[in-house]
Amino acid sequence: MTTFIFDVLKDLQKHNANFSELTFILPSKRAGLFLKHQLSKVTNQTIFSPTIISIEEFVEELSGLKTISNTELLFQFYNTYLHLTKKQDADTFEVFSKWAQILLQDFNEIDRYQIPQKNIFEYLSDIQDLKHWSVEGNQTDFIKKYLAFWKKIHLYYSHFTEQLLNNSVGYQGLIYRTAAENLADYIKKNPGKQHVFLGFNALNTCEKTIIQDLLKHQLAKVYWDIDTVFINHPNHDAALFTKHHKATWPYYESNPFNWVIEHYATQKNIQTFGIPKNIGQAKYIGSILNALKKDNPNLQNTAVILGDESLLIPVLNSLPENSEALNITMGFPLKSIPLASLFEALFYLHKSPSNGFYFKDVINIISHQFIRPLFFVDGIDYASKLVETIEDNNIIFVSLARLHQIAEKSNKIISLLFENWNKSIADALKNCSELIIAIKHNLDEHKTANLLALEYLYRFNELFNELSRLNTKYEHIKDISTLFGIYKELLSSETLDFQGEPLQGLQIMGMLESRVLDFETVIISSVNEGVLPSGKSNNSFIPFDVKLENKLPTYKEKDAVYTYHFYRLLQRAKNVYILYNTEADVLTGGEKSRFITQMELEGIHNLNHQIIVPQVPIIETALNSIEKTESLQKDIINLAKQGFSPSSLTSYIRNPIDFYYQKLLKINEYDDVEETVAANTLGTVVHNTLEDFYKPLINQTLTVDVINNLKNQIEAQVSHHFKKEYKEGDISKGKNLIIFEIAKRYVSNFIDLEIADLKAGNQIKIIAIEAKSEVNLPIDELNFPVKLVGKVDRVDEYNGITRIIDYKTGRVDQNLVEIVNWEDLSTDYKKFSKSFQVLTYALMMQLSGDIKLPIEAGIISFKNLSAGFLKFAKKDKPGAYAKKETLITNETIDAFTIELKKLILEICNPNIPFTEKEV
Repeated sequence: MTTFIFDVLKDLQKHNANFSELTFILPSKRAGLFLKHQLSKVTNQTIFSPTIISIEEFVEELSGLKTISNTELLFQFYNTYLHLTKKQDADTFEVFSKWAQILLQDFNEIDRYQIPQKNIFEYLSDIQDLKHWSVEGNQTDFIKKYLAFWKKIHLYYSHFTEQLLNNSVGYQGLIYRTAAENLADYIKKNPGKQHVFLGFNALNTCEKTIIQDLLKHQLAKVYWDIDTVFINHPNHDAALFTKHHKATWPYYESNPFNWVIEHYATQKNIQTFGIPKNIGQAKYIGSILNALKKDNPNLQNTAVILGDESLLIPVLNSLPENSEALNITMGFPLKSIPLASLFEALFYLHKSPSNGFYFKDVINIISHQFIRPLFFVDGIDYASKLVETIEDNNIIFVSLARLHQIAEKSNKIISLLFENWNKSIADALKNCSELIIAIKHNLDEHKTANLLALEYLYRFNELFNELSRLNTKYEHIKDISTLFGIYKELLSSETLDFQGEPLQGLQIMGMLESRVLDFETVIISSVNEGVLPSGKSNNSFIPFDVKLENKLPTYKEKDAVYTYHFYRLLQRAKNVYILYNTEADVLTGGEKSRFITQMELEGIHNLNHQIIVPQVPIIETALNSIEKTESLQKDIINLAKQGFSPSSLTSYIRNPIDFYYQKLLKINEYDDVEETVAANTLGTVVHNTLEDFYKPLINQTLTVDVINNLKNQIEAQVSHHFKKEYKEGDISKGKNLIIFEIAKRYVSNFIDLEIADLKAGNQIKIIAIEAKSEVNLPIDELNFPVKLVGKVDRVDEYNGITRIIDYKTGRVDQNLVEIVNWEDLSTDYKKFSKSFQVLTYALMMQLSGDIKLPIEAGIISFKNLSAGFLKFAKKDKPGAYAKKETLITNETIDAFTIELKKLILEICNPNIPFTEKEV
């Protein structure tokens, strides 16, 4: 296939052009590389290279001004704003930057399209006057300031552009306007210089002025690239601008319009694919490339055009293996590399000054891949020590002094990360720079540096040097929050360039980078409404009707630009693969682009349309099963000898796999920092408080006076146990204060219940509190001893009857301590685990000889205290009218022992695996 650039060069050669003396002006720098490459194919002799520049470089040369970054423009503009605004009325830089960005875009558009500035700014001010009834006398201060702002915009513009011109710098629009004004001088100085403009489409007024003047003086040739299908169509947006140029430029009244070509209607293989989600598109691009490699191993003359450039990384991860020749015209966004997340975390931590640092932020920073190695000192990992201390002591907010105390030999790195950030902006930036140097030294010292890591550090060092320069020169950054905003602004525009083969193999690029270039095979992704084209967006202070009146571009023109680029890619291509996202998205709508629908309606090409459904394998959810190996069987026997607790046995009933993980593999739940007091912590505090109260009363008969005296100690004891269990967690406010009050209320209500019992004439004698019990359970079928171990919350004598009591801080109702069939005990955890526990305690105490049957056993539920002591009961049948036996006799214990032995035999049976239950 021939390309547009090649055809242009052949045409120039045909007209005997001296290539060495030409100046080629292109829409982008990227196209210049391809032009040089094609030039070597056209000429058969050695020549000096012509001047090949982008339109931006050309207008810079014409204007004599240098482009400065958007960030520095913002700082310069803030100088103007402060100069023209009263100090008491001035916004902070952070607030200013939010609206100033939009205003700078409007200045840019006004200058690019050579709109008389004073007229449009006064017009905008008059619109605001009309909106707010400016003739009324009772305007608020807010409205007065608002209207004054609109009246000042022209003043801002004049002062701002004057300052920029004095410094020989400018934004794009100002450079274009100045270039157009300087064009007459340029033509006088270069009377014989020939310019070739190729591949342009949408032009601003300044560009039109420059090109038409050069054409008028016979100093230029223009090569358009538009197909006859589009230019002959009455309403096709792909030809919106070229039609206008052809119809309105005086030059074309007597000169031919180069070129209207006939490539689009030629035979093409065009396929469209609807694919769910962006990642699905990236994966399918990989599949298409794999298929193409069979006939074109190097993927020569193939391009992947990313409508949504955020797909770059997923696409790179989906490329076929052994893709040797590859060129990526887009850079890798600096904000996507690991170092960016570190500085974002640091700015986020310090933007709100406080006496302590939130533990999650601290752990996030010290665990970062670039920071953690800095905490290895003398063979000790102080990062791990910090994390462990924070978690063990439940520290929610960590002070700087505490960080230094924990990691005493890592004080330097702690100072860089957590100290002096809010002292001054210069200190914060110094910390960032020193941190980069510290990371580099560590990488060098341990010989873990790779070129990519060093490149990351170098680019971030450059970024912070630029921030330091801006801060020193302008002094507008007053706090970390503002610095964070400027950092993100700079970061968003920075990229790491890929090294590749610019003229060989697969090309991956954005839509705008494809201008002037042609490929035989084109894969275009994200062809969805809201992406291609981008659709309506009005990020401007200039209303839509004012834009129309002044011939400024609106969303209609912006959509037409992308329409042209899309169709131009298709003109010379032979194989076209168009991908779009089928899934609805909140922001982009999800429907396929109008471009696809338009191609279907045109009927020029037969579109092969497919909806791609990912091949999702059916994964059968089989319940996990662990066979009992010889080694595992030994662990089970050891556990049996050490002793089964009631809770471990109910854990097996609930789910044997949990029992296997927790009791045999010793894998416990991760003990994280408790920001809010956990239920088990609350339970421990209540249990321990009651233990402290009642242990001194063992073997005593309770009296109202003795129990009453306990009430005065509730506050102190509950506080003491919270400090012991919740460590350094804060219980002085929020949910934790409520939970603290609940704990006190639980204990107080329990004591009130005890007093009411005593006042009713009941006699209560404490026999044991938190009684540890360890007994052997004889099982004839096993050739090793089995122990039962546990701790009973309370054993007392109530009107002569011994009671075993288990405290529960959660809610328990009477039906949860009742059974009908003994077999149910080991099958249904939810219904019978409470009964199982209290019966195990009763059996253990009977075997140890601490109690004599008959007894009662049951639960006191702190969330259901009004129900009192919930006694275990054996019912003769289901239902409310069943007869209940609450006394635990020898018969009861014997029946329970049979079920308990069955359960333990099952656990110890080497032929029965640990099989997961659906919980």
